[in-house]
Amino acid sequence: MKRILITGAAGFLGSHLCDRFIKEGYFVIGMDNLITGDLKNIEHLFKLEHFEFYHHDITKFVHIPGDLDYILHFASPASPIDYLKIPIQTLKVGSLGTHNLLGLARVKKARILIASTSEVYGDPLVHPQTEEYYGNVNTIGPRGVYDEAKRFQESITMAYHTFHGVETRIVRIFNTYGPRMRLNDGRVIPAFIGQALRGEDLTIFGDGMQTRSFCYVDDQVEGIFRLLHSDYVYPVNIGNPDEITIKDFAEEIIKLTGTNQKVVYHPLPINDPLQRQPDTTKAKELLGWEAKVSRSEGMKITYDYFRSLSKEELSKEEHKDFSNYIK
Repeated sequence: MKRILITGAAGFLGSHLCDRFIKEGYFVIGMDNLITGDLKNIEHLFKLEHFEFYHHDITKFVHIPGDLDYILHFASPASPIDYLKIPIQTLKVGSLGTHNLLGLARVKKARILIASTSEVYGDPLVHPQTEEYYGNVNTIGPRGVYDEAKRFQESITMAYHTFHGVETRIVRIFNTYGPRMRLNDGRVIPAFIGQALRGEDLTIFGDGMQTRSFCYVDDQVEGIFRLLHSDYVYPVNIGNPDEITIKDFAEEIIKLTGTNQKVVYHPLPINDPLQRQPDTTKAKELLGWEAKVSRSEGMKITYDYFRSLSKEELSKEEHKDFSNYIK
C-alpha cells in the first residue's frame, strides 16, 4: 500500500485530497497544526485504519516513521484575512516548512508536490496567465507575505530537484471552491453566500469589474492527482478558465440564493489583482485534464453545503482566533 503525507490536511483542499487518496487505496498520513484548518473536515476519516493524523507544525522538524512514497504540501493560510493577521507564520510555512518537507522527501526518496498559487502572478499584466509569465508582485505590499512565500516555495523546490535530484511537482492553483470552505475568510464565494444567507447586502470591493475564474474542488483535486503521477517537474496551472466579473457573480449569487440583497461597494484593497484567468493549455496537453464542473452546477452544491450550517456558524463574524500564534 502506497503511503502519502498530506500537510494542511484539515484545511479545505487538504481534506478533499485526503478523501481522494483514501478512495484510491493509499495509506494517508494527515498533518496540520490547526492554525487555520478544522478537525471537523476530516473527522469522518479517523475511524479508518488507512488514515492517521499528526497535530504538528511543519515549520518545526518533521519526522514520519516508516516508508513514504509521496508528499503533498498544502499547509498554508490561503485567504487574505488569514495571512494579513498572521503574516510571519505565512512566510514561515512557505519557507521553513517547505524546506523541512523537501528534506523529508530527500531522505525518504519520496515524490513531493507543492501547492503554489495563481498569486505568484500578482496583479497580472498578461491575460490569461501562462506558466511562463513571471508575474507582477509587490514584494513589500500587504499581500506580499503570501505571494512571496509561494514564489520562494517554487524556487527552493526546483533547487532541491536540480541539486539533490528530488522528484518534485508544482501546481499553481487558481480560485477553487466547494464544500468545507470557511465562511468569512475573505474569499468572495463564502463571503457572498454568507451575506445572502444572513440577509445582508453583498459587499463588492472596487467597481466589481475585476475578474475571477472559479474551479470546483473535485476538478482541482483531479488535476492535482494527475500532476502528482505525471513526469513533469515545472509549474502547471490548474483552474477553470471560465472568467466572470465580480459584479456579474454577485448577481448570480442573488439569483441562486433567491434573496433580494443590494450590492454595496467599498474601496479595493491594495494590490488586489484585477484579472485572474488561467491558461490551462499545459494541463490539457500534459495531463489530459480540463475542468468539467460548470459554475452553476458547482455553486448549487456549495450553496447547499453553506445552507446546511447552523445559525450559530452562519452568525460568527470571526471564525479563527490567532492570538495564541501571534507572539
